[in-house]
Amino acid sequence: MNKIFVNDREGITHELEAIPGLTFMEIIRDAGLDIEAACGGCCACATCHIYVDSKWLQKLPKMEDDEDSMLDQAFHVTHESRLGCQMEYNQDFSNIILTLAPK
Repeated sequence: MNKIFVNDREGITHELEAIPGLTFMEIIRDAGLDIEAACGGCCACATCHIYVDSKWLQKLPKMEDDEDSMLDQAFHVTHESRLGCQMEYNQDFSNIILTLAPK
């Protein structure tokens, strides 16, 4: 089964069905969790800022310059920070653990 785990801002973990080809932002948004995604996934804001569990960081695609630039404008950035709109889910990421960044 394709699934991801998302920790919301209250510390509750949600197990979400993940559809290959959708971004993490789309999966989280479509599940009704509190992720703004103001630009709709165009990498023009940082409102889909998430933290990736450190065990998964090396398995993700390398961050592109656009994403890095947008994260420079975000708050609460850590080495685990990524933009959910810039990473597409595939079966290699089944069971990944993500956390919504503070607003």
